[in-house]
Amino acid sequence: MNETGFSAEQIDTTRAHPARMYDYFLGGQDNYEVDREAAERIMRLLPDIEMAARENRGFLRRATRAVARRGIGQIIDVGTGIPTSPNTHEIARAVNPDVRVAYVDNDPIVSTYAGAKLVNDGNAAFALADLRDPKAVLDSPAVARLIDFGQPVALLLVAILHFVDDAADPAGIVRALTEPLAPGSVLVLSHGTMDFHDPERIDRVREVYADSTANLTPRPRNEIAAYFDGFDIIDPPGLVQPPFWQPDAPVPDDPMLRGLGFYCGVGVKR
Repeated sequence: MNETGFSAEQIDTTRAHPARMYDYFLGGQDNYEVDREAAERIMRLLPDIEMAARENRGFLRRATRAVARRGIGQIIDVGTGIPTSPNTHEIARAVNPDVRVAYVDNDPIVSTYAGAKLVNDGNAAFALADLRDPKAVLDSPAVARLIDFGQPVALLLVAILHFVDDAADPAGIVRALTEPLAPGSVLVLSHGTMDFHDPERIDRVREVYADSTANLTPRPRNEIAAYFDGFDIIDPPGLVQPPFWQPDAPVPDDPMLRGLGFYCGVGVKR
């Protein structure tokens, strides 16, 4: 039993789980055979999925550094996923050692790892709460203890909203989470899209996720851009695929990079 109240024995290993599948795409070890089998099915349908996962992780690193360089000293990372070093607090503190990070996820799997890999000092904490209940996220102990909503906050919603069905109103969720943020706060967001792949393949990928513990709902660029209502998207580069968001080096002229099924962006609240 860890400090979040869950034990490893409570983890369901009979169905594939998106967080463990994503860990497999990234080359991690925190996954089970059922996750690997599902992930391999997707990799056969989308041979670029491993690259997409790595590039999305690269976006997270660059965007987090950009947040810290803006002088924002507090971050809410919702949909944390299985920790993969460097974690958000490690990235931010390489720029500003005093950054506070509240991690939030609804998954017992993540909570199992949180104590060892995320909650390592007084300025990083983890709370179990569901993105689809924004009030529970904002009122969670980690957020309540570490975040001052009178000052700018960075809200990270990285590779999470495509696991929220349309019926749950993802745009309304984003509005509820961002409404209390002070002007000058930052929204860091990435989201899966169907814009670059054959629709039939995407349907088959969605079938794989339908057999897991979460459905997948990729969305077109205009719907993803609408999540930034009330924010000025930093442009350049605007809302782009992960390799093209403020890259650390020139991006190779690789058709696969230009076909990755993600959009990402960073916006500043007016």
